[in-house]
Amino acid sequence: MFFILSKTLDFLLLPLVWVLLLLFLSLFLRSAKWRRISLISALVLLLFFSNPFFSNLAWRAWEAEPVPVSEVEEYDVAVVLTGVTSFKPDITDRVHTNKGADRFLHTLQLYRLGKVDKILITGGKGFLMDDMVPEAEQLKRILLMAGMPEEDIVVESGAVNTRENAQFAAEVLRQHPEWQKVLLVTSAFHMRRSEGCFEKAGVSFDSYPTDFYSSEPVLTPDHTVVPSAVAFEGWHHLIHEIAGYVVYKVLGYC
Repeated sequence: MFFILSKTLDFLLLPLVWVLLLLFLSLFLRSAKWRRISLISALVLLLFFSNPFFSNLAWRAWEAEPVPVSEVEEYDVAVVLTGVTSFKPDITDRVHTNKGADRFLHTLQLYRLGKVDKILITGGKGFLMDDMVPEAEQLKRILLMAGMPEEDIVVESGAVNTRENAQFAAEVLRQHPEWQKVLLVTSAFHMRRSEGCFEKAGVSFDSYPTDFYSSEPVLTPDHTVVPSAVAFEGWHHLIHEIAGYVVYKVLGYC
């Protein structure tokens, strides 16, 4: 039920849905005044959400601050959250990663630099598909192919959301009292919700944000006034995460 409700909310929060609804109203409302208001509102929203400058400012305000690699201390274990692969039932002989692959690739970098001793990957079948290999297992395959020893990789493949990531990872950590220093790794936009959930689960950790959507503002026409489909899509991801954070707060998950 929670999964269905979250997907419904996700749809309703799409900026594209708002624009299409206003365009629909501009065609079918009886009042000429409200048709005009609906049309103008749709155009204003379309221009705003497709503006790369405003999109970047919003991302920079929400995302966690980057941590320079040189400032990362040595940790017993890094907890990596999944949500970075896609399932393709017709191509199952490889792992399909998305933009968020920085979560485990940057952790692998820290491991190679001697800043992380073990990697704990948490995440199961987020899409509720029986044929799908749990995400944590998929990422383990990649780390093994990258030459990482299997004994340094720990997998938790039951979690299907951020709250369960924290709860199930906390259980694994309690089974390894020798892991005193923990590094939490996830996307910068997802760090607020993750930190809240892990704190709620009683885990003491430091954070290492990855997979940044924002960048240093560039005052050129293509970054300030030229409409961008990427910026429009980015707003959907950002609004989705903010809504998720608010829902988690209301439910007491973080």
